[in-house]
Amino acid sequence: MEEVALELSADGIQKKVLSPGKGEIPDYLDGSKVKFHYRTSLCDGTVLDDSRTMGGKSKPMELILGKKFKLPVWERVLSTMRTGEIAAFTCDVKHTALYPLVSQSLRNISIGKDPLDGQRHCCGIVQVHSHHSHRQKDLEQIQANPQPLVFTMELLEVLAPGSFALETWAMTDEEKLAAVPQIHEEGNALYKKGDVQGATEKYYNAIACLKNLQMKEQPGEESWIKLDRMITPLLLNYCQCKLIQGQYYEVLDHCSSLLNKYEDNVKAYFKRGKAHAAVWNEVEARADFEKVLALDPSLGPAVNKEIRAMEERIRQKDKEEKGRYKKLFTSSSTSAAATTS
Repeated sequence: MEEVALELSADGIQKKVLSPGKGEIPDYLDGSKVKFHYRTSLCDGTVLDDSRTMGGKSKPMELILGKKFKLPVWERVLSTMRTGEIAAFTCDVKHTALYPLVSQSLRNISIGKDPLDGQRHCCGIVQVHSHHSHRQKDLEQIQANPQPLVFTMELLEVLAPGSFALETWAMTDEEKLAAVPQIHEEGNALYKKGDVQGATEKYYNAIACLKNLQMKEQPGEESWIKLDRMITPLLLNYCQCKLIQGQYYEVLDHCSSLLNKYEDNVKAYFKRGKAHAAVWNEVEARADFEKVLALDPSLGPAVNKEIRAMEERIRQKDKEEKGRYKKLFTSSSTSAAATTS
């Protein structure tokens, strides 16, 4: 271990073991899956990120060795640890320069960013966000003034290559493309069972796979268009789940994006109309429903049902508001009478 510490130190990494863990150091082969918790701090102790609290939930980080993770130093330090070990690694600037980009992606993932904004999983990230603005002051400050960071790691588990099913983020491009139809079907099956959250996850992952592939193509080319057409039904299914979950503004964004490209997509108009109705955009909702009828008159009964439901909600809302105004007026009059008497 002393030899390892000397090698790390020579490369600008200082290791401090906080809890020694158990057994021998695992075989860290390319293709192994490493599960761990991490906490990132400034050298003065200020915590930037903690996988145990990020996004309001404790979820371990997973990393496949040899997949060219954007922060190579994590693979380096983890490979010196025993299972169960907790250690703090103080790393020079040359190892931490990309951390703001990686952190932004991890933060987005932890709060469930929509699939068009990033990759679902934190490993093998290929879509990093702007180098110029992270929209988070702590990361912007580190980007502007690179500095050493302390990574406190707790190694939970190391799985040998072939002992686990590959998740989509760890697949090759060919494997991703082949897996998407199966993921789509799994999402449909979960939706039919009433597991809307599970279905949302499946659709999200399938879209992320295709967006990952699409980023490597030239927009407008046949291969790009083919992938976009594969994304469209998945995104509509995703929007259906978000409607049920009450995420109406996300539905508005996605459907509007689709309609900018495919202006005759009936399902996108219908779902956007429902989302507009849910957030009291009556004029916009009626316009979308009229477009649905123009494109597919057979949907008249479904459209009429949605319009009646919207009108009933509006009537109920007006009634409740009138009741509140009446109570306010009555209360004000009573107070005035008491004052004058």
